[in-house]
Amino acid sequence: MAIAVINYGAGNLPSVVRALRHVGADLTVTADPAVVQAAPAVVLPGVGATADTMRSLRELGLADVLPEVLASGRPFLGICVGMQVLLSTSEEFGEHACLDLVAGVVRRLPDAAGKIPQIGWNQVHYEPPFAGHPLFAGIPDGSDFYFVHSYYCDLDDPTIVAARTDYGLSFPSVLIRDTVAAVQFHPEKSGRWGLQLLRNFVALAGQFEDQGSATDAGANQASPLALGPS
Repeated sequence: MAIAVINYGAGNLPSVVRALRHVGADLTVTADPAVVQAAPAVVLPGVGATADTMRSLRELGLADVLPEVLASGRPFLGICVGMQVLLSTSEEFGEHACLDLVAGVVRRLPDAAGKIPQIGWNQVHYEPPFAGHPLFAGIPDGSDFYFVHSYYCDLDDPTIVAARTDYGLSFPSVLIRDTVAAVQFHPEKSGRWGLQLLRNFVALAGQFEDQGSATDAGANQASPLALGPS
């Protein structure tokens, strides 16, 4: 069954789809909540404002389905605003509710960072418990990824911060919680390392689907994506 890439009108959707297909993903691009709910893995792309994204997700009925998807244990990847809307609230253009699936607040980058938004390449440094995580396989610590954002995720739980980036402050650039992963940067615009990260996610999604088939046949295995701190 194909990975569901959610289509709610995000501007980076075509480039995300191209990048995922380039690394061999079998995809379904969809706005149908039933298709998303049934998919073995889900990708939520995003650019722009959290409020606009949340409005679109609610209008499409996807805001009701995404909590079920994340709770189900299926692999999930959020990209940029697709990471931010997982949090409880956002301060962008006035405080408003997000999906509240990851405790925290979306806050503006500090003026001390310099030019806002941050547009361009910046280093991603792994937090030690996640250095060997399969999402990062083949990607050296400190590799450059491409960012375009004015806001960052201020997470309540530091144990799910898988990587950090410095831009006026040290902010979470990757979060991983069980089978849920999300990145503040744009892997689809990040060249070699971005494609490798997407390739790793696709591989994990395939392992998860294979594991599900094995479990149905009586096997009992841990999810390959759930390799956070022990």
